[in-house]
Amino acid sequence: MHKTMIAAALAAGVMFGYAGRAWTQTDQKLPMAGYAAAKDIPGARELPNPEVDYKVVFSVAAVAKPDEIHPTLKTIALYLNTLAHNGVPAGHRHIAAVFHQGGGDAVLANDVYKARHNGTNNPNIALLHELKQAGVELRVCGQGLLGKKVDPKDVLPDVQVDLWAMTTMVNLQLRGYVRIGG
Repeated sequence: MHKTMIAAALAAGVMFGYAGRAWTQTDQKLPMAGYAAAKDIPGARELPNPEVDYKVVFSVAAVAKPDEIHPTLKTIALYLNTLAHNGVPAGHRHIAAVFHQGGGDAVLANDVYKARHNGTNNPNIALLHELKQAGVELRVCGQGLLGKKVDPKDVLPDVQVDLWAMTTMVNLQLRGYVRIGG
């Protein structure tokens, strides 16, 4: 009888499109509350694989509007939720974000950000903290901080200051991370 129940469950899974994928609770269990996963596409061929160890480094270099959350941070949240929605366990999600060039301001403490952006509060703080809590490594280019005359102590506590974004990107890629973005 036990084998019959397992066979019925497997058949139901195939019927509802879960073959080859781990079933997960939907959006209420996603690591990034308030952010969606990529929309399911019936018949899509390339899906996140729960057995793959995803190592991804996002280059956060673009300048963002001072009063808006950096768009790359939203993309990282979407990507994390998409992996989770498709059954990729937390232990297989290794995501890093490297802030450099124009993207470096996103990780500044609020008082420093306000001074640099005409009194505008840093809109990235809450999302950065949530990403960190979800396991994303947050790194900033130390050379960029020097170039902007920003003291490393003026970076948010969730963010690691590295020597140079170039070194961080190369080191992570040598460890098997795939680079996303310029």
